[in-house]
Parts: sequence; structure tokens; C-alpha cells
Amino acid sequence: MWPNRVRRRIVVAKYDVRSPRADEFINHEEIMDTLAYAEAHKDDVELARSILQKARANLTPAHDHGTTLTHREASVLLACDDDAMNAEIRQLARDIKQAYYGNRVVLFAPLYLSNYCVNGCLYCPYHAKNREIPRRKLTQEEIRAEVVALQDMGHKRLAVEAGEDPRHNPLDYILESLQTIYTTKHENGAIRRANVNIAATTEDAYRQLKAAEIGTYILFQETYHRERYEVLHPTGPKADYTWHTEAHDRAMAAGIDDVGLGVLFGLEGYAYEFAGLLMHAEHLEAVFGVGPHTISVPRVQPAMDIDPDAFDNGIPDEMFEKIIALIRIAVPYTGMIISTRESADLRARALQLGVSQISGGSRTSVGGYTDEQRPRDTEQFDVSDQRTLDEVVGWLMDEGHIPSFCTACYRAGRTGDRFMEFCKSGQISSFCAPNALITLAEYLADYASPVTAASGWQTIERELALLPEGRRDACAAYIARVRDGERDFRF
Repeated sequence: MWPNRVRRRIVVAKYDVRSPRADEFINHEEIMDTLAYAEAHKDDVELARSILQKARANLTPAHDHGTTLTHREASVLLACDDDAMNAEIRQLARDIKQAYYGNRVVLFAPLYLSNYCVNGCLYCPYHAKNREIPRRKLTQEEIRAEVVALQDMGHKRLAVEAGEDPRHNPLDYILESLQTIYTTKHENGAIRRANVNIAATTEDAYRQLKAAEIGTYILFQETYHRERYEVLHPTGPKADYTWHTEAHDRAMAAGIDDVGLGVLFGLEGYAYEFAGLLMHAEHLEAVFGVGPHTISVPRVQPAMDIDPDAFDNGIPDEMFEKIIALIRIAVPYTGMIISTRESADLRARALQLGVSQISGGSRTSVGGYTDEQRPRDTEQFDVSDQRTLDEVVGWLMDEGHIPSFCTACYRAGRTGDRFMEFCKSGQISSFCAPNALITLAEYLADYASPVTAASGWQTIERELALLPEGRRDACAAYIARVRDGERDFRF
């Protein structure tokens, strides 16, 4: 049913950031040595201050990017419990985010195609042994209706999700669904970028996804602790730790420019996951010259048949926020994503500390957007932030952010190393800032409530004045044309 991936287990592996082998680039002994080093130096304030000083170079983005913190240095900062140092960490994270991404926040929504799944993941309600959850797979007509509903909210960017089931959700189904998503147009609506979050697959399958013009290929590791991983994934193709962990390498070798990392915090100790996540980013950078386009930071949440209290590695909010801050400091160029798993209050704090992308108006059930009432029986996890997209857009502006529906970099070919060249050198804002304002203008003209629209046009006027003169005049001209009914301008 799936490719033969049986490999001889490496008993003793040596850490090698450039190795193609999962046990070598995510090396258990290296992580344990890192955690021991961090614990031994957690009270060394001078060391922590010197590491922070090294990271301050990222306040002025540079193309060579020679000041990225290592996983070991960042782990020392994570272990440090000095109040003054932790305040400095939070402030530096805010400043680095501003240097790279400004006050822009990209918005997207997940689209669940199917909850059929053959895996036995113990933390997910889609697991094969769950006989209580109704199984559902959308037809192409149902996908088209979901996309229209999402367009009518104002969304331009989706994260496509499906369980792993070779019979119900083969690659051909995903490819056909992507074509449906991209070709569905309703009034002024269009999905301009579809990121894909599906199971690890073959290099040939990744080439086909690339040809289907996906945006970012997203795959969460869940946990980097191999023994814990194998306990949590007792059955199904996902049980193969090596196949799963090496998936991003296959995707990039197949030509997919942008990949997204993430762990499900709460499955294993947070310090272990933090080090593993940074080691994975270091590996991609070392091998492909391009680190992760995005890093997601989900936490285990309640769902049908799933009790988060069954996992004893939960993270309190304060530590979770520190992890977000340190990911921003250690991987300054990456887009950071937080979903509606988290409350509005926590998402507000996370945006200040480094998060640059959030979902809005999300439904995590199959077919959820066409149902008037929020369906609960097929949800992958409980949605904490249940506000509408319009409410989220208004809230972001109240918080001083610019809501962005921009997909210009992908369509202009600024992906992979081209995107990183602009991002790491600090030049990306010359594209992203005006494009954010143009796409916000589209949202205000087509979908916003009167209150949100009034606030939004004021936001655009204020932010236009901050653009360089040449960009300001061209952006203002595009926005005027948007107000006259034209669409889809970009720098």
C-alpha cells in the first residue's frame, strides 16, 4: 500500500548536520549533550548575555546571515531563568521580528479534505481505531463549495489538510483537489496560494505536488524524540520515524522551494523538542542553503477521543511564549505560525514575540465552512479562537498590525533561496509592506464589515505615509484602482 521503507536501525549515530540520515542530523546524543550543557550553564548570566549580544546582529539583517544562533546557544537561553535576561529575550524577539517582518501579519485558513486515516497516532482523533468519529471525504463539488465559502470570507491563502489513507486519499485526489481550489472563482474571490500539509511521501510525489503549484509543503514532526515517536505512532506508515523525519529533504530534492517545520508541543519535554526543531532548521540550511520557510508552534489540545492531560509534557503559557521568542531570535528569517488552537489573548502576545502568520475564521472539521453551525463531530482539535475572519482583521488593526492576504512572492518567483536572499538582507519589506496594503484594500472593498472597513482605510492611509516615496506613490495608485473595482496588483 505504501513504498517499502524498511531500513536497518542505526544503533550508534554521530551528529552530522549535513547527513541525509535522520538519526545523524537529529541526533539524540547531541540533543542530550545540549540539554546537559544548558542545565549546567543556566545560571551563567554572562554567557547568556554574550549569546544575546551575538543575536543582536540580526537587528540589521545581512545577506551572509553569519550570526544565527546554534541550537546549543539557544538552549542555554531557554534554560536561563534570570528575570532580567528573560525580559531582554522578549524585547529582542520583538525587535528582530520588526526588523524582518515589520507589523505585517499574514492570514490563512485550513481546509480539511478528508479525515480518513490509516495511522494510529495516539494524540489525533483521526487515528484508525477511533470508531466514534464520522469519516468523511469531500467530493470535488463539495470542495468547490468550501472554497467559495472561504473566498466569501475574504481568504486568499489556504493550508490543505488530509489524513493519510492510500485508498481514500491517494495523491491523485490531492492533485485534483488542488486544481479545483485554484480554478474556483466566486465574484472577486480567488485562492492564490494553497499550502499543503499531507503525510510524508515519495520524491516523485513531491515533484507532482510541485507541478501542481503548491505553496509551502508543511509537515509537522510531532516529536523529535525517536523512542517517544515510536510509542505515539504504533501503527501505519507514519510509524516509520526515519521516513517521516527525512521527508523535507525529499521534498526539497524534488524541487519544492519552501517547506514548513513544526512540533506538537506537549508530546515530549519542551527543551528536547526545541533543540530538535532548531537542529532540523540548521540541517536544511546546511544542505540546501535554505532554512524552513515557516515554523509552526501547535500545542496538544482536546478533541474527540483525545485528552491532553494524558500527555504529561504540557507547557505553561509563560514558557510557551519564551519558546516562540527564542525561535524568532534563533531563526530570524522564518515565518512563524500559530493557529486557532490558542486563545485570542495568547495569540496577541505571540504576535508581539515573533509570530508572523495566523489562521482566522478557522474550522478544523471536514466540510465545516459550508455548515451554518460549527460542526464538532469531525474536528481534528478544539478551536479556542472562534472569532470570524472580519473580527480577527479588525482586532489585528486595533493591536497595531497590518492584516495581509499577500501571496505575491510565490507568484512572482520569490521562493526558496530567492525569497531568503531578500528576507535575510532585509529587502523583503520593500515588497511585503505595499503588497500587504493592497491586499488589505481588496479585503476592505469586498468583504469587510462597515466598522472594520472604516478602521482599515485609516490604517492604510497611515501606513502608506511610512513607505518610501517611490513605493508610496505606486502603491497608492494601485489602491485607488482597487477602490475602482480592479483586483490583483502586486509588487
